Amino acid sequence: MDRIGIIFGGRSPEHEVSLKSAVSVINAIDKERHEIVCIGITRDGKWKLYEGDVDALPDSSWEKTAVDLEIGKLPEMVDLIFPVLHGSYGEDGTIQGLFEMLDIPYAGCGVLGSSLAMDKVAAKMVFEASGIPTSPFRLVLVTNVHKDVEKEAALCEEQLPYPMFVKPANAGSSVGISKVNNHAELIAGLEYAARYDRRLIVEAGIDARELETGVIGNDEPLAASVGEIEAANEFYDYEAKYSDDVGTVITVPADISNELREEIRSLAVRTYVALDCAGLSRVDFLVDKKTEKVYVNEVNTLPGFTKYSMFPSLWADEGVEFTELIEKIVEYGYERYRVKDNRKTVYWD
Repeated sequence: MDRIGIIFGGRSPEHEVSLKSAVSVINAIDKERHEIVCIGITRDGKWKLYEGDVDALPDSSWEKTAVDLEIGKLPEMVDLIFPVLHGSYGEDGTIQGLFEMLDIPYAGCGVLGSSLAMDKVAAKMVFEASGIPTSPFRLVLVTNVHKDVEKEAALCEEQLPYPMFVKPANAGSSVGISKVNNHAELIAGLEYAARYDRRLIVEAGIDARELETGVIGNDEPLAASVGEIEAANEFYDYEAKYSDDVGTVITVPADISNELREEIRSLAVRTYVALDCAGLSRVDFLVDKKTEKVYVNEVNTLPGFTKYSMFPSLWADEGVEFTELIEKIVEYGYERYRVKDNRKTVYWD
C-alpha cells in the first residue's frame, strides 16, 4: 500500500475552496489501495501534519490539532503528493518546483505547465503562437495603474471594445475579476484587480456561451464530456462557482451539436499539449452565441473538486466515477515520474 500525501489549504485567496476540494478527494480515494497522509498549509504558510477527522477541514478547525511539519521530511512520509491547492503558491508551479527539488512523484502538471496556465497573459501568448483561437486582450502592469490609471484605461479603450473583463493575470476561481461597461467601471476594475497581482489582463467581452471540458493524461491526453455554465450573476464569479443559492445552472452534457462538441474536445487537447500540461486540467471556452466561433478562455491545472465543481461531473458523464478518476490521476503522476527517472538513468549515470 502506497502513501498518498494530500496537500490542502495554502496561502492563496482560494484557501477555503482548497479545503472543500480536499474533503472530496480524501473521501473518494480507494483506502484499500492507498494510505492517506493529510498535509495542510495554513494561510500564513505554515506546514502541518493532520491526523484527525476530515470533516474538520472546511471550517479550519483542523489547525487546532495539527502538528508542525518539516518540509524536508516529505520524501520519508509519502510516496506521491496529490496537491489540492488552488491559485497562487499551489497551482502556479511554485510548489511543483518544490516537489521536483525533493524528488517526490506528484499528481498534476509540472512547473512549466502550471506556471503558464496560471498566468493568463503568458497562456494567451502561447495560444496565439500555437494558432489556438483566443479573445483579444491587453497586458496592463499594476505599476502603470498606480502611476496613471486614466492613461491605462484610455489605452485599453483604444484597443478593445466594451464590454471588457479586467482580471489579475495570476488568480483563479474568478477572484479579482470585473466585467466593465464604461470608462468609470474600467477605472474601478483596474484598481480592484490591482489588489491581487502585479500584472493584469483586460479582455474583450464576447456575448458567448461558457463551455468547459476536462482533460486527463500525459503524452496521450483524453478529453471528457463538454458542459455548460449559465451564471445567474452577470458572469461566472466566485460566488456563482462556490454557492448553491445564486441560481447558476450547470448542464452536463451541454446542449450542443456533435460537431461543436468534437471541435471543443479536439481544441482542448491541443491547448493542453501547447501548455505542456500533465495529469489533469480543465479547459474553459467561450462560444460566440451568433457565430459559434470557439475561443479558448483559460486552463485550470488544479480544477475544483467540490460538489459544485465541473471537472468530476464531466468525467462522470463519460462513465468515469470519482474514485476511478482520482486513481487515474494518481497513476499519471507515477507515470510522469517514472519517465523522468528513466531519463536520469539513461543520460546521467
